[in-house]
Amino acid sequence: MSAIEESADGPIEVIQVLFALHPSFGAQELCGPIEVLTNALHKINDPGTKAFKCTIAAASQGVTSSSGLTVKADIDFEDALEDLNDYDVLIIPGGSGIEEVLQKQCEPVQLIKAFADLQQQDPSKERTLMSIGTGSLILAQAGLLQGMAATTHPDYYTKMEIICKEAARRGDLEQTDVMEENYVVNNARFDLGEKMDENPFILTKRPDGRRKSIARKGSNAWKESVKRRESNARRATLRLGGLRVITSGGVTSGFDASLYLVAAMVSHESALEVARVLQLSWNKGVTVEGIDV
Repeated sequence: MSAIEESADGPIEVIQVLFALHPSFGAQELCGPIEVLTNALHKINDPGTKAFKCTIAAASQGVTSSSGLTVKADIDFEDALEDLNDYDVLIIPGGSGIEEVLQKQCEPVQLIKAFADLQQQDPSKERTLMSIGTGSLILAQAGLLQGMAATTHPDYYTKMEIICKEAARRGDLEQTDVMEENYVVNNARFDLGEKMDENPFILTKRPDGRRKSIARKGSNAWKESVKRRESNARRATLRLGGLRVITSGGVTSGFDASLYLVAAMVSHESALEVARVLQLSWNKGVTVEGIDV
């Protein structure tokens, strides 16, 4: 479960994030999201209200990126599997090492499947699985994107479609809608409010001026979803037990998807403040198959 820390106003939720690294991962696909998440605060003027705590898991103590950056892992995959229920978010960076993971079916494949299984066993908990760039190819091969929409690095759209179709043939034949978007969110939770026109998460018009979409941008804050009575039975009927699944495009899309995660689990205000501090322009993606529970 999420850790509880004390602030001047009492206990606050610290959202536990696990990054699963493979050899030759993309360095910016790790460092970008970590910068965004570790800068997020529940109260933007109170540095003691850190919203996220990040942990890195890998097969060995040191794992090297495709650019030669070596990162020290906090835990190995065995320990990560043992403590998986303690984490609220699992993030899978992409990188050139993805090809070997796909071929050998090595970690973090089992970790990802186990995380999805946890949500189906216990739909009452709000869990998020997020991939950056080609990390989504692992999710696709594992069959976790069937019946969902997803994206990946633009150079891999065709490969993604092929992997999704192969997964559908092995599974229940449900297809994946591969979208050319910055990031795509499935099974989001929304607090629509009474005036939807004023809701910053509602997508009313595509940036290119094409027709309106029923997709929505973002979801409600973590603290609000915890307080709100939710329908576990309804969530259990969704794909993967209502697991929020976020796939993003290339490197900078990982920043954007992480800002979405801050907005979804902390607050929209916090996400905007992180973007200001890091001097990021938040290019939003789309959210599909949302529920208001």
